[in-house]
Amino acid sequence: MNHKQKTPLLTKKEAINTRKYYLFDATGKTLGRFAAEVAKILRGKHRPDFTPYVDCGDGVVIVNAEKIAVTGMKRARKIYRSYTGFIGGLKEIPYETLIARKPEYVLMHAIKGMMPKTRLGGQQVKKLRIFKGSSHDMDAQKPIPVNI
Repeated sequence: MNHKQKTPLLTKKEAINTRKYYLFDATGKTLGRFAAEVAKILRGKHRPDFTPYVDCGDGVVIVNAEKIAVTGMKRARKIYRSYTGFIGGLKEIPYETLIARKPEYVLMHAIKGMMPKTRLGGQQVKKLRIFKGSSHDMDAQKPIPVNI
């Protein structure tokens, strides 16, 4: 007799009821590796009941965004580009300048790039909160401290 176990699939309601928030400290972590771990949690791929078409991911709170590390020559050579839509409107901001001005953007940009480019991916990114410094205002969500 061959008894197959069915994979447990979540409904939207079950996913919302079981949602947790995790607290990450970005101090000394490598940008890409850290972003990949956070994206995995936002999507819900760390859960045994992962369902691809349901937002079953958990929320993530990141503190100390300005202390994220990059390897090699990226600190000096990495450039963030954006286009205004006008002729000659290409804006180039070096990593050094951006990490000093908006360290939250550097992390958000890396994590968003690892998420699906769909409505579900956009919905999952909304559960991400990034803070400069060690304090955050997400105490009501009771984030669980995680060390990776």
